[in-house]
Order: sequence, then C-alpha cells, then structure tokens
Amino acid sequence: MNLPLTPALGAIMVVLALAGAAVAWTGRLGFGRDVLVACARAAVQLAAVSLVIVWVVRSWSWVALFLLVMYGVAAGTAGRRVTAGRGAAWAALPLAAGAGPVLGLLVGTGVVPAGGITVIPVAGILLGGCMTATALAGRRALDELEQRRGEVEAALSIGFTDREAALEICRPAAARALVPALDQTRTVGLVTLPGAFVGMLLGGADPVQAGAVQLLVLIALLAAEAAAVLVTIELAARGRFRRPGAGSDSPGTAAAAPRRPRRLPRPWRR
Repeated sequence: MNLPLTPALGAIMVVLALAGAAVAWTGRLGFGRDVLVACARAAVQLAAVSLVIVWVVRSWSWVALFLLVMYGVAAGTAGRRVTAGRGAAWAALPLAAGAGPVLGLLVGTGVVPAGGITVIPVAGILLGGCMTATALAGRRALDELEQRRGEVEAALSIGFTDREAALEICRPAAARALVPALDQTRTVGLVTLPGAFVGMLLGGADPVQAGAVQLLVLIALLAAEAAAVLVTIELAARGRFRRPGAGSDSPGTAAAAPRRPRRLPRPWRR
C-alpha cells in the first residue's frame, strides 16, 4: 500500500497530533506537551532514517554502527524511565541480555538472513520491546521497594539476606511488565494484526508465510523481554538501580549479624 504524499496527509497527521495533545491536556493526564514532542521527533527521525537506511545497509560496518546507536538510545530511554540517578546506566545490561542472545540465535541459525536490511528491523523490534519491559519492570520494582520498606525490614529481621528480601517484595509487581507482550501474543489474529504480518501481506507475501514471520517475531519478543525483566529485577534487588538521594550502600554490604541493626538497601532508604 502506497500512501500519496499530499498536503492532506500532512494536515491529517498534524490534526491527530494536536488532538492527542489536547485530550492529554484537558484530561489532566500530564503528557500534553510530551505528545507533541514525541510526534515531532518521530517525524524528524523517520525522515532521517528514510534518507540513510538504503545507504547504511550496504556496509556491515555502518550496520554495526547503526545498531549501536539504536542500542544506546534504547538503553538511555529505559534508564531515564527507571531513575534519574546515575544508576540509570545499568539499564544497558537488561537490553543486552534480552535482545542480544535472541538476535544472535535468529541470525546465527539463518532463520533471519544475515543482511542489514533484515537485521536492523529485527534488532529494532527486539530492542524496542526490551526497552519498554525494562522501564516498566524497573519503575515497578523501585516503587514497591520504596512503598513497602517496612516489609523489607521485616524480612531482614527473620534472616533474609538483602537481595532475598528485596526480591520477595519487588518481584511479583515488576514481573507484570511482561503482561503487554503476553496479551499481544495471546490476542494476535483475534484483536490485533501486528505490523510484520500486515506489511508482508501488503507486500504480496503468502498469508501463511506472513503468519509464520509474525509468530517468530512475537515469540522472540517474549523471550527477549522475559530475560530483560529478569535482569532488571535482579539489578533492582541488588541496589544497582537507585533514585537520587537514596543512599550509596548496596544491599550486599549490610551487616550479616542477625541482631545487629541493619541498614535498608539503597533503593528504598530515606
């Protein structure tokens, strides 16, 4: 399907962006300006990618550089969503743990052809999913540890280690970061027709082939996001993610003697 590049197309996109911002503003959702900024950034970034992508895929060196830029932007975005502190840099680890092995398996086995034109979009899908999962899991983990610090203290008082106490409290809530990916996979074909499937159909592919590709993408996303969430929860429990002013001691440095007063691990200390 080819959309005609007419003034009407641009006008409709502007109207929709303004409408989304207006709804967010009048409903006091707090993201009116962010809607406009996101739409503007998307337009500029997609225009830039459209101009350079054909040139980039001709060389593996440029493909590798492009992937590194994608990875850096995704890690930075996820880290800022989790915390404004220096611990935000740790968000790079869950993204690598989730997207890296899955992409390596797909390319290494030949399921995804080893060409820039295929590797870049698949890597983008995996990084995008891991970015969202990491941000959701990290924020939920820190929120739980902060709001339920009394329960963490109680767990410590009965002999739990710092990491064990933190995991016991934050893991159930943080693990729910997988719910969007699970729902998308469960309802595919019934509620949603994802982009890979629709794009291949519009490009003339066989419906069975398009369905197989989409299924591969969904399963790969689930595997990558599960790994990213697991690593994110582990980092939060070990105090690698922390909010500004939360202290500098890691959970692992707390005293081991059961009767000695223990200091709260980094993420939820006041």
